[in-house]
Amino acid sequence: MSSLAVWAAESRAGLLDRSADRRQYVFAYDPAAESPATQVSLTMPVRLESWVSRDLHPIFQMNLPEGALLEAIRRAISKLAGEDDLTILRVTGGNQIGRNRFSLPGASLPGIAETRESLDALLSYPDTEELFHELVSKYALRSGISGVQPKIMLEASERGTATVGRYIVKSWGTEYPHLGANEFFCMTAAQRAGLTVPEFHLSANGGLFVMKRFDLSADGSPRSFEDMCVLQALGTAQKYGSSYERVARSIRDFVSGEFLQAAREQFFASLVLSCMVRNGDAHLKNFGILYDRPGAAVHLAPVYDVVTTVAYLSRDVPALSLAGTKKWWPRKVLEKFAVAYLSLPVGKIEHIIDQAAGAVTDTRGELSAYMKDHPAFRPVGERMLTAWDEGVASLRAQ
Repeated sequence: MSSLAVWAAESRAGLLDRSADRRQYVFAYDPAAESPATQVSLTMPVRLESWVSRDLHPIFQMNLPEGALLEAIRRAISKLAGEDDLTILRVTGGNQIGRNRFSLPGASLPGIAETRESLDALLSYPDTEELFHELVSKYALRSGISGVQPKIMLEASERGTATVGRYIVKSWGTEYPHLGANEFFCMTAAQRAGLTVPEFHLSANGGLFVMKRFDLSADGSPRSFEDMCVLQALGTAQKYGSSYERVARSIRDFVSGEFLQAAREQFFASLVLSCMVRNGDAHLKNFGILYDRPGAAVHLAPVYDVVTTVAYLSRDVPALSLAGTKKWWPRKVLEKFAVAYLSLPVGKIEHIIDQAAGAVTDTRGELSAYMKDHPAFRPVGERMLTAWDEGVASLRAQ
């Protein structure tokens, strides 16, 4: 496949082409494209000149599946359609995170007519491995979502209501056992620390982590989402090749002024929490911005994908550098960063660190109780508790 039509919400934005020699990608806005409604990214304003890139443009790379989901899609389509990036965008093009959609050049706006799944059934199904394989076979070709951890997007009837919301369902491979429970308790600590998080659930047997999508408005219409790879003009492969100082600058450059202070506080709190729970996967794709449409107010996206990675990789380090290093930094380094790059007052910095420490400590009790009821989780849980204790102790007032 060499060309795709790109849609921004319900409007056709332009045409994405791959050159015949496969050396570059070209995106051109349609002459009739209206600014800013058809703008595909804050980094790519509407203009007559085409947007040319050696690799697929970061905004279009953003939702390319990775890991197990990518392999499932490739197995399904490679013999008939190929497995290049544009083909994968085409088959997942109607169910992307954010406002952008993809179709064949002459086709109409793509859409997915999905089967409703009961959220209660998803959370209570006894054999979640079997269930996840079934869901992958049903939804893989409809899921435009990045990330190495196996995950899919689907519609689910919300608990206790008749309305429909869209959810992301995650499982894991054998190399990362009980990753769903790991993420659940890390996200619980984030929520308790006052961070904005999406609605999330853990299945009864711990086999699935289910998170409600935050890129949809109350009426189901898509909102724009752009991760830090896009905002820094970097491809997905470069998601570990930046720094938290640069993330802070991107927040300054893109978040609306009236929400900038709240965004800075949330970003710092999420960084502190990642240090305390030893989350070594807070890379560029795990931070982003959210807005209804180009020209509207821009917020920092909710916190997501927080896990204790050292429970599996004992010597894991932070995903991005800070002060020129990738290590679990002492409190003084984080404080200097918050003052110099986030303009946070000393009192606010102390409050954020203390609140995160209290949240992790409080969640520790729930994690311990879960271990007692789920003996298979105990080895991972014990490593998590050790990591949390070390993380909190390292950032106590010095």
